[in-house]
Amino acid sequence: MSIESRSITVSGLTVEIVRKPIKNLHLGVYPPQGRVRVAAPLAVDDEAVRLAVVGKLGWIKRQRAKFQAQPRQSQRRMVSGESHYFLGQRYRLTVIEQSNSPRLTFKGKASMLLTVRPDTSPEKKQEILNAFYRSELKKLVPELLNKWQPLLGVTVSAWGIKRMKTKWGTCNIEARRIWLNLELAKKPVQCLEYILVHELTHLLERHHNERFTGLLDQHLPQWRTLREELNGSVLAEF
Repeated sequence: MSIESRSITVSGLTVEIVRKPIKNLHLGVYPPQGRVRVAAPLAVDDEAVRLAVVGKLGWIKRQRAKFQAQPRQSQRRMVSGESHYFLGQRYRLTVIEQSNSPRLTFKGKASMLLTVRPDTSPEKKQEILNAFYRSELKKLVPELLNKWQPLLGVTVSAWGIKRMKTKWGTCNIEARRIWLNLELAKKPVQCLEYILVHELTHLLERHHNERFTGLLDQHLPQWRTLREELNGSVLAEF
């Protein structure tokens, strides 16, 4: 499949153009920074793309302003009193220093207890929390795959968890491999389910076209609400 990618500047905005063998032009603004991307048919030239972007400048600026206004988590110091999130729930962190092996537990519905050895660095504390997030996602994903693969009639060959700066998930269609963002451990499980279904749907339809959105509408009618929840939720700084 022929795909061409380049960038142009329109009214001070950098616009990424990806040309594909598609019928219609699609313009999108993506979190967290408000990246502007246009998927265009191969025959559409730069001037046509420029005119399309100019016609949508008001909407683009509103979308970018919305992303910039979103609260972002400051760099975590991993000290008692900080707020951290797990599956959409906010917890207040309590750091306990002991000589025992590091562990993370919960107390009640609002307290996250991190037990570490004295003089453990903030980076190491974050590693412990991230390991917990990764472990919990690895428990949740197989159940969701078992639910959705038969419903969609697709099967992945592999999946994994990793930190990603700009995407909640990716799908390598040729390898049938899905990656999910570690940050999803902080979001409600319904958001994890939406991203997984989104990536599985790419095994049926490569592009974000009408067929793709039709499949999502059919199988997960509330996907737009979940997308908005993800895009409007607290974002972590990398």
